[in-house]
Amino acid sequence: MAKPNPFTFIQQVRAEVAKVTWPTRRETTVTTALVFVMVFIAAIFFFVADQILSFGVSLLLGLGG
Repeated sequence: MAKPNPFTFIQQVRAEVAKVTWPTRRETTVTTALVFVMVFIAAIFFFVADQILSFGVSLLLGLGG
């Protein structure tokens, strides 16, 4: 495989970066907020599931007090 010229490589990289559709500040903010909301919902779900399973195992093993 031939080693590309660094100047040609930089030109190709710039051409590819120019094709990228960058998100607006608003899109980035909304997406970030939605990620935080989903993380919070997942944390609550897994906390509740863990508590239910912990209670069930305690009852099953007779460790509930």
